[in-house]
Amino acid sequence: MTATPAALSKRTAARGPVARRLLIRPELGALVGAVAVFAFFAVAADSFLRASSLSTVLYASSTIGIMAVPVALLMIGGEFDLSAGVMVTSSALVSSMFSYQMTANVWVGVAVSLLVTLAIGFFNGWMLTRTRLPSFIITLGTFLMLTGLNLGLTKLISETVSTKAVGDMEGFPAARAVFASHLDLGGVRLQITVVWWLALIAAATWILLRTRAGNWIYAVGGNADAARAVGVPVDRVRIGLYTGVALAAWISGQHLLFNYDVVQSGEGVGNELIYIAAAVIGGCLLTGGHGSAAGAAVGALIFGMTSKGIVYAQWNPDWFKFFLGAMLLLATLLNAWIRKRAEAPA
Repeated sequence: MTATPAALSKRTAARGPVARRLLIRPELGALVGAVAVFAFFAVAADSFLRASSLSTVLYASSTIGIMAVPVALLMIGGEFDLSAGVMVTSSALVSSMFSYQMTANVWVGVAVSLLVTLAIGFFNGWMLTRTRLPSFIITLGTFLMLTGLNLGLTKLISETVSTKAVGDMEGFPAARAVFASHLDLGGVRLQITVVWWLALIAAATWILLRTRAGNWIYAVGGNADAARAVGVPVDRVRIGLYTGVALAAWISGQHLLFNYDVVQSGEGVGNELIYIAAAVIGGCLLTGGHGSAAGAAVGALIFGMTSKGIVYAQWNPDWFKFFLGAMLLLATLLNAWIRKRAEAPA
């Protein structure tokens, strides 16, 4: 079974200084990378350190981080979800089209969207546990089906590739306040997504470190057969993790809808790779059993700083994906080195 952070902590506790014990933290590599990226753009872009710029960076980070946190928990449990990106769009489309076509209060559409999105997550987990197929295959199939449904149903109902505007419907102002408003703190404007992001980080960290379910997640990701042998409800854990990703997709989808009023049916394709990359940069292993919610949040912050830092430095934004790929490789290598040092004999 892959060693969990708790096991590594016991193994390194007697080795010596605090610095040595810090090596077991999965988010250490991401923190080092985040400091380096922040320092780099603080020098390269004069406007990067402005309050308005940092607010924009946090917003970009939060839109990724809301999904990266539950995706990280899923990866700690040893699974993937390639449908996470388009599921966000599906959630927004269901909410918008149901509200508009049924001429109902937008909150009815929001509730229906929640049920549909959770059902998609449950379907992914249930199919995985019933068929024993790799999660890559299961969620790739879901990704393709949702991509087709998003485009096909939107064209069928709206006769265009986008939904109708719902900004003048009953309940829209209240829904926007919950999912797409902003807070003014000391002259800094923070989007409400930052609050959702911080809440998810806190909840996920509490689950991983303070509950029995957290131990189950690490155990399932480390060795599912061994975990099942000692009584861990492996199937329930996997279904719960996929449902958690779906819940975050619903939150992100409602923000997408109420922030822009309309939704393009082709959005979200490719975002699942960004969520996975943020989790990997944050210290999650592709083999499962290792990682943290805080690490995934730092990974998302690195993405946010890079995407906006390139703009503030007035560079060609075409280089964005190159920098992300380079950071992903460097973070993976750094995490592997840190892990090897932590597990090495004293």
